[in-house]
Parts: sequence; C-alpha cells; structure tokens
Amino acid sequence: MLDLKKLVQLIAVEKINENKFKGENSFIGSPNVFGGQVIAQSLYAAYQTVSKDRQAHSLHSYFLLPGKLNEPIIYEVENVRDGSSFSTRRVLAKQNDKTIFIISISFQILEIGYEHQSDMKPDVKLPEFLLSWDDIYKTFKDQLPLSLKKYLEIDRPVEFRPVQIQDFHNPKNEKASRQVWFRLKENDPNLSLSNQHQILSYISDFNLLTTALAPHASEANFENTYLASIDHAMWFHRDFDLTQWHLYCIESPFASNARGFTTGKIFSMEGKLIASVTQEGLMRPMLKK
Repeated sequence: MLDLKKLVQLIAVEKINENKFKGENSFIGSPNVFGGQVIAQSLYAAYQTVSKDRQAHSLHSYFLLPGKLNEPIIYEVENVRDGSSFSTRRVLAKQNDKTIFIISISFQILEIGYEHQSDMKPDVKLPEFLLSWDDIYKTFKDQLPLSLKKYLEIDRPVEFRPVQIQDFHNPKNEKASRQVWFRLKENDPNLSLSNQHQILSYISDFNLLTTALAPHASEANFENTYLASIDHAMWFHRDFDLTQWHLYCIESPFASNARGFTTGKIFSMEGKLIASVTQEGLMRPMLKK
C-alpha cells in the first residue's frame, strides 16, 4: 500500500554504479509487478544519466516477461547518443539475469517552436460530481466481483474518478471509450519535473486495457480474461502539476488475436494537452477446464 512519499521512494531506484540501478516492487492488486512501476523506475534510472537541461519527451517500451513481486529488478542504462539537442537512452530491466522489459527514452533541451493541439472532449462531467475508486469500493464492495473488489481495496497515492461506471449486476457491451479524472491525493512542493514525469508514466498504465475490454463486458471480465501489457509508448508535451485534476481520455479503436489496442490523451483541467499514450495489451480468454 502506497502513499505519495512511498511512491516517490519506490520509483527512486538505488544506484549501483554509473549505469546500473536496483529497484524494489510494490503490490497494487495484481499477482505480477505493475507495468507502470517498471516504466517509472526505468525513466528515473535514465534521468540519472542525462544532463539537467534535458527533459524526457517520449518513451517506447516492451514488456517481455511478467515481473516477479518478490525479486528486485536490475536496470541497466545504455547511453545510445548525446547530441546537441537530444539524448537517447536504452534501459533493460532484468530479474535473475533475464530481461523482462526494454525501453528507449528520448530527452530534449527546451526549445521554442510552433504550437497546436487537439481539444479536450466538451461537456465531460467534472470530478466533483463523480465517485472515486475509494467511493466505489465503499459503496458497492458487497456487490463487486471478488477480483475487482481486491483491486479496488488497495490504497493508492492517486485518486481516480471515472466518468463512466459499469453496471456490476448486469454488465453490458459498451463503447470502447473512457474518461477518467485523476490527481495525487497529497501535495509535495518538492516534486521536480522529472519526478512528475515518472509519476505520470506510472499513472498512465492504469485504465487502458479495461477500456479495450468494454465492448465485450457482457462476457469478458477480470475473472475469465488474462490481461497484461505488451507494449507502451508515451509522449510528454507540456509541464504539469499532478496535484491538480487531469482528464485521461482513452479509446480502443481495435482488438483482435487476443490483443487490444488503446490510445490515450491526458489533459489539464484547463484543457491543455500534456501527454499522449498508446498501448497494446494481451486480452486472452481463459479456457474452461
């Protein structure tokens, strides 16, 4: 169970030498290491190897093997390139000398250029009128499926308020589109921009595959479907403050061959696009024995 301080400590992996780091794991309701944790820890490790004038602007990753919760993860950072404006790092995450995750991260100095962005979806319900995950657990815990109940009862440093809530008694197939408000539950004025990037990358792995599952909700659920991230990409567009509300707009345009593809846009309360995300994940029906 995590609060903000413990999350920051979890992400801040231990330095072993100039390019090698060691990270511990935290249980968030899944039997395997949470993908967002591995992304965030990798991003932290890579940040330690670039100059302070460079900020992460994109990352592209693959999950190769499930991470084991009871074993530390070793992060090996490769300096691929340092240019005049951009730096590229490649990170391998390993357990027992086996690579479980690989990520490439690009950093850039601050530059001035042209600007435009997509608009935030209009007329989305504001967070003050919505139930949080904590509220949903307290209100519906006797009605929730067991796996979902165990997932929601975990304390988290992030408050999620979904715009859409599934009918737990009679789930129906729905549009592959979700909007979720989120913010940190605590305020820490000492969080740097790199800290915020790492925390946002951690948050970005929530809510994606469940959106891809929405069109199949009448037959697919946590009990009979194996869900796991396959790859994850993210782009940081602007500075942001995670103590304020942000809207995660997620869509799943395609699913086939036991895989679901999702895209996400993250907006500030003022409608500024701060980050974009894509992910493909495994959605494998469990065969009845």
